[in-house]
Amino acid sequence: MDQTTDKHHMSQNRIFLSLTAVLLAFLFCFAVLSRKSALPVSAADASYIKWVDFGVTATAMSDAMALDIESYGTDEHVSWTSLLAYLGAKYGGNFKSYQKADLAYAAENLKKDPACFDGMKYYSYYKKAYSAVLDGFLGTYAVYENIDGRYRYQEKYGLKAFSPIARGYYYSDFDDFGASRSYGYRRHHLGHDMMGSVGTPIVAVESGYVEAVGWNQYGGWRIGIRSFDGKRYYYYAHLRKDHPYNDMYEGKIVTAGEVIGYLGMTGYSTRENTNNINTPHLHFGIQLIFHPDQKDGTNQIWIDCYEIAKFLSQNRSAVYRENGEYYAVGPITDFSIPD
Repeated sequence: MDQTTDKHHMSQNRIFLSLTAVLLAFLFCFAVLSRKSALPVSAADASYIKWVDFGVTATAMSDAMALDIESYGTDEHVSWTSLLAYLGAKYGGNFKSYQKADLAYAAENLKKDPACFDGMKYYSYYKKAYSAVLDGFLGTYAVYENIDGRYRYQEKYGLKAFSPIARGYYYSDFDDFGASRSYGYRRHHLGHDMMGSVGTPIVAVESGYVEAVGWNQYGGWRIGIRSFDGKRYYYYAHLRKDHPYNDMYEGKIVTAGEVIGYLGMTGYSTRENTNNINTPHLHFGIQLIFHPDQKDGTNQIWIDCYEIAKFLSQNRSAVYRENGEYYAVGPITDFSIPD
């Protein structure tokens, strides 16, 4: 009886020791992994913006732009993205609360100290986010202007981004970002539709290089243009059947205001060059890219372009026709284009 009891106790001790060893091994591995996760992580893990909800109104953009242009060249120049970042931090990104007095307050303080809002909660985030959206819109450029009957080459600072619809061509739109789409699979609409007539000249909003051109079953004939800083990818889709582009090819550098293609109704088909869109329109989209993984990955950032399209409607490129193609009447020289 005693021998049996001793054997039983010895067996229990072995089991206890085995379980203890397993537990200690588990705790050791957990500690190592936890320590690793506490180390600095790579950019691919945490150091870039994952989401932007761009809710700045056209009115706020216009007011901030005016202050930026007005102060340019002085010792008190204020950046419109800094002004808008303050408002974004103050309103939590909701510009329905926009008051021009708040913009004036931000301008007065930024003139005295450009870093005055650096400690404000979320200011840094909105500065990075809004700069990624708007950095290519304002800057120095040159254009030939008719002054007293003579064309002169004038260097300027101001709005150098254009509406995607050429001047003199009617279009209609509304805020349809996030609306339901069902072709192929059920999804949200990640762009802005601008309804117009087939053949309407489509204009490059910002200077950049052509990254994608050709057929896509969802967008039909489409063009993708990347900004020179790499942060913005402009998507123009549903272009005209048979003649969608004006001399476009991958790698080409295009200038803001240049005609790149023509409005149509292609897409929603695996068969190339098919009109399967009910209403002629331009699908205009802007994707933000803070890290290469975001370009084609599952964490893409597409923003609502409705207010941007409204803002850019004040600067529409005049065009003329020659040999069946359309060209900008007064092309600009964009000094941001690489040599």
